[in-house]
Amino acid sequence: MKFLRNYLNKIKPNFEEGGKLHAFRSLFDGFETFLFVPDDTSKSGVNIHDAIDSKRIMSLVVISLLPALLVGMYNIGLQNALAAGTADTTGWFDMFVFGLLVTLPKIVVSYVVGLGIEFTVAQWKNEEIHEGFLVSGILIPMIVPVGCPLWILALATAFAVIFAKEVFGGTGMNIVNVALIARAFIFFAYPSVISGDGVWVATESILGFGSDVTVDGYTCATALQHVANGVEIIGASGAQLSVMDMLFGFMPGSIGETSVIAIAIGAVILLWTGVASWKTMFSVFVGGIAMCFLFQYTLPENVVAQVPFWQHLILGGFCFGAVFMATDPVTSARTEVGKYIYGFGIGAMAILIRVLNPGYPEGMMLAILLMNVVAPFIDYCVVQTNISARAKRLTKKN
Repeated sequence: MKFLRNYLNKIKPNFEEGGKLHAFRSLFDGFETFLFVPDDTSKSGVNIHDAIDSKRIMSLVVISLLPALLVGMYNIGLQNALAAGTADTTGWFDMFVFGLLVTLPKIVVSYVVGLGIEFTVAQWKNEEIHEGFLVSGILIPMIVPVGCPLWILALATAFAVIFAKEVFGGTGMNIVNVALIARAFIFFAYPSVISGDGVWVATESILGFGSDVTVDGYTCATALQHVANGVEIIGASGAQLSVMDMLFGFMPGSIGETSVIAIAIGAVILLWTGVASWKTMFSVFVGGIAMCFLFQYTLPENVVAQVPFWQHLILGGFCFGAVFMATDPVTSARTEVGKYIYGFGIGAMAILIRVLNPGYPEGMMLAILLMNVVAPFIDYCVVQTNISARAKRLTKKN
């Protein structure tokens, strides 16, 4: 590491004002600060110095996402083999590599497009590169369907970075979750890619890995689509899914959203490091469970309403949204009481959309985006309530 530090110090003058590579100053600065904590400190005023900065926080979030990403890669290969009827003869390594080869291009496209826009804007504005896309860049591929074309993913990523982030001032200034805006763009602009009975796509073998099939691909409905249709939940093989399949994530669905166990591991990392708020995370599940019980007693003839609450929690993107999306510190509520209200609203709204709008069985995306918009108002109400309460206490004392 010392050699790398010395090398960066040696070439740094080339990227500073007047250097021959000044046009890439923002790119160098972003790379340097990603590898090493900046040694610049404030020279005046009262400041709190900490070893962790926003780049380190983003790195921890990426690490917490890895279990769900790795399981998702294996699941892609598994679903492909099940659809082709070769699961018994295909090894787990072949399944994983197949999923890796399907997922890797999506990750590359997401980062190239998103970071390319951020580098361009940072250089144009003569600012340092914002680090927020370190997380958004890996979240976007994890929440889109497996068969989403790369050109649509590129369009969605560009739209999200420009209109949900940069126009508001960049990292820390956006009012809605960037990754979810990318998914929403696909949902409204290309609905056939992300909704309906054919959102899961299993394709033929890639570079010798995967199933040796004779057709271009297979499509089938996700578990939530089966719930909305009022039929038993089946996988790519045509067999009914077990509870363990749902927990481990061995079922059709978006790349990173299927494995509850992998998501739980990520939640532990986020909570243990203090990156995410347990209040928000816990309240999402409370809100979801409460709404499930409410609908079970008030809508006895509604098929989706009668689904057990635990199935609502482990199917679709509920757990993923509660752990990685709802807890986004930029777009979520920031007051302590507001975090409870914000999380509860997301959970309740997600189930509300699932039950009352069976045409769109996954309500987590819209629930989080709606509560993103409401979050500042929640914080405002909480702050004003605290101010009024303190004013009353002061009046009584006087």
